[in-house]
Amino acid sequence: MKHTLLIFSQAMELGGVERSLLGLLDSIDYDHYDVDLFLMRHSGELMPYLNPKANLLPEIPQYASLAVPMASLLKSGQIGVLCGRLKGKLAAKRFDKRHPGGRPSVTALTYSHKYTLSAMPQISDKTYDLAISFLTPHYFARERVKAKKYAAWIHTDYTALSFDRSAELAMWSGYDAICGVSEQASRSFQTVFPELSDKVQTTENILPKELTAKQAERPQTDMPSDGAVKILSVGRFCDAKNFDNVPDICRRLMENALDVKWYLIGYGGEEPLIRQRIAEAGMQERVIILGKKDNPYPYMRACDLYVQPSRYEGKAVTVREAQLLGKPVVITNYATSASQLEDGVDGVIVPMDNAGCAAGIAALLRDPARMQQLSENCVKRDYMNSAEVEKIYALMED
Repeated sequence: MKHTLLIFSQAMELGGVERSLLGLLDSIDYDHYDVDLFLMRHSGELMPYLNPKANLLPEIPQYASLAVPMASLLKSGQIGVLCGRLKGKLAAKRFDKRHPGGRPSVTALTYSHKYTLSAMPQISDKTYDLAISFLTPHYFARERVKAKKYAAWIHTDYTALSFDRSAELAMWSGYDAICGVSEQASRSFQTVFPELSDKVQTTENILPKELTAKQAERPQTDMPSDGAVKILSVGRFCDAKNFDNVPDICRRLMENALDVKWYLIGYGGEEPLIRQRIAEAGMQERVIILGKKDNPYPYMRACDLYVQPSRYEGKAVTVREAQLLGKPVVITNYATSASQLEDGVDGVIVPMDNAGCAAGIAALLRDPARMQQLSENCVKRDYMNSAEVEKIYALMED
């Protein structure tokens, strides 16, 4: 008899979490496991790449309504969701006002789920061997799915965030297993929630290697070979990714007599800020926003250097994808960077400040032999992590 698994996530928009979900779905042995996938919204550029062997459950209006403007909830009759969202928004404003500190706050997102929980219906009539909540907040999978065991994923560095500890502790406490995507992400979570340490394990992101390699073969015309060194960064345009500092870093590289063009793939709320910084640095011809791409891999294949200048990460899937494609990689020394790569072997870790970051990139660009060695080391390594699925199987066997 097959084990039954439900995986809960939000949507399939462009992002590392979503691509790691594709990798997980592709790694499961469907001869021995029945998998239901519930997405709050059947939207996003990565929807066509979902493994057809996983059973995609129907979209439920109440869950999908969390992403629509509140005014439209009146028209659709989602009064319970509307009231919960309003209550959560006001509570988050009060909390953030009482707890200033400069760190990015996730309270509004957490409260939007916490206060709408009572309006959410059961997701399925089945009782599963394991229910996985793949992306925080984790209220819905625990309370609206029947399962023998529950597991929740950590995709970020909790020490870098501002959040309601008591609310999050109650939320996470309902899970039997808490899975960090890197050793550092797991340790940072344990630092913040030491009382949950016994539940924490590390389950690395699983990459869809065949899909990545196949998609990388497709043509691209946005990164011409014009003699400039092509640097690439991929990610959401948000505080965590630190793309707002790319123009200044690029300017410093130019001042070091390096002919570079830095391409940014992604989308998000900080795009106006990034464009403003590009103009302020005079880098309009050197920092080029390519925007949203459902297939970033031809650009990774075409770049000379992949750079992840993040302020914080759980474990950047894009870095692994660039390494999988044999590219030299530079990352900043965010708190979890040591679990991302082996410094000097399959990538380079540089300081996070703009001057130090630029100096580290410049030193690497002036050493082609070192760049070639990094590339060769990446080609030799297995970044798929397909064996990580065994840890998920083990949760159902325990």
